[in-house]
Amino acid sequence: MSKIRILNVCALALSLIISTVGTAPAQADNPPRRILTGWDTYYGSVSGYASVLANADLMQEITPFWYTLTDQNTIADLYTASKLTVPIQQQIDSLTAANLQLLPTITDGTNKGVLAGLLANPAARANIERAILNLVMSNKYAGIDLDFENFAFTDGNTTWPTTAPPWVQFIHELGDGLHAQNKLLSVTTPVLFNPATGKKGYYVYSWAAIATYIDRLRIMAYDYSTSSPGPIGPLDWATAALQYAVSVVPASKIYLGVPGYGRVWVTKVSGVCPADVSASVSGAPAVFGMNKAQGLYSANGAAPTFNQQYAETSFTYQKTYNGLTKAGVPTSCTATYQAWYQDAQGFAARANLVAQFHIAGIAEWTLGMEDPSAMTAVRQVALSIAPDKVLAALTGTSTFLSYGDSGLFIGKFTLADGTAVAGIPVTVQVTTPDKDIPSAYTAITGADGSVSVNVIPSESTTVTMHSGSTWTKLASNTQSASVTPTRLISIQAPTSMRVGATYIVTGSLQPATAGITVTVTDGRTVIGTGVTDATGGYSVSLTESDAGIYPLHAQTPSDARYLASASAAAMVLVR
Repeated sequence: MSKIRILNVCALALSLIISTVGTAPAQADNPPRRILTGWDTYYGSVSGYASVLANADLMQEITPFWYTLTDQNTIADLYTASKLTVPIQQQIDSLTAANLQLLPTITDGTNKGVLAGLLANPAARANIERAILNLVMSNKYAGIDLDFENFAFTDGNTTWPTTAPPWVQFIHELGDGLHAQNKLLSVTTPVLFNPATGKKGYYVYSWAAIATYIDRLRIMAYDYSTSSPGPIGPLDWATAALQYAVSVVPASKIYLGVPGYGRVWVTKVSGVCPADVSASVSGAPAVFGMNKAQGLYSANGAAPTFNQQYAETSFTYQKTYNGLTKAGVPTSCTATYQAWYQDAQGFAARANLVAQFHIAGIAEWTLGMEDPSAMTAVRQVALSIAPDKVLAALTGTSTFLSYGDSGLFIGKFTLADGTAVAGIPVTVQVTTPDKDIPSAYTAITGADGSVSVNVIPSESTTVTMHSGSTWTKLASNTQSASVTPTRLISIQAPTSMRVGATYIVTGSLQPATAGITVTVTDGRTVIGTGVTDATGGYSVSLTESDAGIYPLHAQTPSDARYLASASAAAMVLVR
């Protein structure tokens, strides 16, 4: 089994698409759950790109099918090698502009057993990991997807016990390297099943062992029937693989692969076929895109039938061929054909598995093959299971506090209709200038959807609250609420002073900070200035020139951490 190539490139058309359609559809007030992803192939770029742009509201990421590993140091760029009119960087920029993360696929382009041997060699394995990380970082991709199918379909299952351990080690090391750079690791594999069932599965890929190190698992739940007529990926078969997957891999990491293609087999031939059609009639089944299915059955007078068990559609028709044998003798034959594919109903059934198992979504091989009605069906499911938008607001009960006082901050979390969102975890972040990393702790919303926290601001403090995403709720963030306290400052002064005599006024500042300028005023003007020492203490020499009763205040200026502060009045008689 291998990825199927059925579309042709039209570079001029792709250029026109990119120049005229540059952004994703505007988000609706109640957007659908983003449950769709898939592969956009270099050889099907025109239809694939158009499909991405038309359905970007269903996607958060895309997997361009662009690269292949040819040796331990080389990842070939299939897109550029195809000499398309649109450069790969322009394609990258266009997809990124559609607010999509790019996790391009790398296939195994080596010969039988080569990659398995490279992964078993620590030095070669490190070279492959380095090449992948360089590709991701140099192109600023969100991550990478690995589609190494030779293990399953070329090397032979007798090699699997030997291949599996270095494969797991490779995924461990690559995952660590990517995660250190905040990048994602996706793995695409054929189906596996619970070993207890005895079903055939491609266990070389070791889902349970790699689960910790990957961010995406894309299950190729297609190509069930290849050489003989039958469903492409029957629903019960795909469901069994999914049941095992969610038991060993977090459901939020899993995408179920769905085929945008179908196959048509020749099931019977009556007569002797003309020489010009005999090879096609007796050859391998033909592949067609879902978007070509209606034309195929309509042209041949067939009636499609949806199979509830498989959640797939099939139809049968006959074609008669008249012509000549190789010897030039007139001849005729009638071929009976049977086609299978997944239509809109089939895609809807698989989209419903997203809701049933709470997985990340479905992944189409390949985008652009589908009939528009299939995407309509997926969107309807995505809307029906869309997480609720949470509105978050934050208020502070006091904006002016003194050092050591407590300030109350209240976060309120509701749905758009005002319904309180109770019982959800909320992260409270408290940020101050002297900490690079904010302090954070978790609280739970009450029955009224609120979270209340008391904060004692030792300096300028900003509070924000964040509720994380769940299956039923979108993440939300409050606006910031800030409070900047005043310092506490005291003053000790004599109760009486003589005109023209010099006196010492003392006091202290909290929090204790050296180098803070303290000024003393008498209600009319500044009469003295001092600077705090390491204990926060200060002393100021001052002289009054006029008799009278004056209130003396010690003051500090405002800065990034504190508002301007003033002491209580010390009343002084000057005589």
